[in-house]
Amino acid sequence: MLQVASGTRVYLACKPVDMRLGAPGLCAAVGKLLHEDPFSGSLFLFRSKRGNYLKMIYFDGSGVCLFAKKMERRKFVWPRTLDAKAPLSAGQLSLLLEGIDWRETVRPEPVAKPVLI
Repeated sequence: MLQVASGTRVYLACKPVDMRLGAPGLCAAVGKLLHEDPFSGSLFLFRSKRGNYLKMIYFDGSGVCLFAKKMERRKFVWPRTLDAKAPLSAGQLSLLLEGIDWRETVRPEPVAKPVLI
């Protein structure tokens, strides 16, 4: 199981990319397609056309990490949107990596700070 530090932003590239790309090519795709800094400490996810292969890149401060996962019998659930990117929470990322439809989850409203009376 992949653990994501709290506060780490997670972005999905909504359009499929060529899975022959390695870390340098995916870093270039982050800048070109998502208009983000690949060295910002955010986690970026890319999917194949078939939807059964996923690559993630992440800059940890010392280098770019490249993770890959291939689903043998299912496909990853991806948003149907025209936007270039979609943000995810750490919980939604866990569901996505397990092949569960993360779009059905509802993020709770943030709790207001208590006020001293």
